[in-house]
Amino acid sequence: MFWKRKAKETTLDMERIPQHIGVIMDGNGRWAKQRGLPRQMGHKRGADILEGICDYCNALGVKVLTVYAFSTENWSRPQKEIDALMDLLYDYLLQVEEKFRGRDMKLKISGDISPLSDKIKQAIAHAEEVTAPGKRMILNIALNYGGRDEIVRAARKIAKESKDGTLQPEDLTESAFSGYLDTAGLPEVDLIIRPSGEQRLSNFMLWQAAYAEFWYSDVCWPDFKNEDMERAILDFQNRNRRFGGVKE
Repeated sequence: MFWKRKAKETTLDMERIPQHIGVIMDGNGRWAKQRGLPRQMGHKRGADILEGICDYCNALGVKVLTVYAFSTENWSRPQKEIDALMDLLYDYLLQVEEKFRGRDMKLKISGDISPLSDKIKQAIAHAEEVTAPGKRMILNIALNYGGRDEIVRAARKIAKESKDGTLQPEDLTESAFSGYLDTAGLPEVDLIIRPSGEQRLSNFMLWQAAYAEFWYSDVCWPDFKNEDMERAILDFQNRNRRFGGVKE
């Protein structure tokens, strides 16, 4: 279950906790392969780890945790693995109401869900509806998500409004453009974490990552612990974020 544990005493500055953390949950397949297990077992273990990390972030006061669950490129994986991922997602969505009850939490799905099965789309709608009142933290799951695809979908909405005459070109600012993205209304991404040793974005939150801090770890996601999250946040707090300016 989520949120039973409290964040242990740390050296973190609780006044400077990142408001929005993005996590590329990488290394599930490698973790399973190293143990002679099928890849889907790595994904199952990764889902269990996510529960504990949500617990910890919620206790710290993180406002949004965005996790990369399934990319637009993941459809190229073996059908058996895709089916296992979708089954895992569906089972999770069915449990969201119980898991989030009394936790002041909200579930959000980012990405193009149109290719997903009807039962998953219905489960998403229900999960988002029953958790909508949550205000403490948002768990934002990037599902069939790609940063380029997100920007293209936003551009199509803008083009349609411009064609209809409801949007003038001079009104399209960076702030206005952000409002067409899946993350509209969410705070800027402060920190992006990628475990498993890889050091690339892999089409994750391309627009939102403009001034995000990056943190990498050789630990595969199924072995990622609260202590790893703590190290990432502590490193974030020790950085000098200038946003293109100069700090004395």
